[in-house]
Amino acid sequence: MEKVMNSYETLFVVDATLSEEEVKATIEKFTALIAENGTIDSVDEWGKRKLAYPINDKNDGYYVLVNFKSEGEFPSELERLFGINEYILRSIVIRHIEDKKTVKEA
Repeated sequence: MEKVMNSYETLFVVDATLSEEEVKATIEKFTALIAENGTIDSVDEWGKRKLAYPINDKNDGYYVLVNFKSEGEFPSELERLFGINEYILRSIVIRHIEDKKTVKEA
């Protein structure tokens, strides 16, 4: 049976009060996890930014956007791992819906 690979993007916010090495290690940990379970299209580090509201008494976070393809079961596991990591302040995983337009032939 053919494996169905869906397109996803995830945005996660790392605690910016960590050292630069800890931030990079956390980003590397999650990008490696995504690469093991799918293929990464792009990694865009937005860097340290002010949060819209304080989270756990923190005002800044390090934002990372990753576009990837994987099977349908992996994103729920990724969300679970984001949730139990103390260095991740917030995260979201979104599935891209491919717009399949039909073209009528003349």
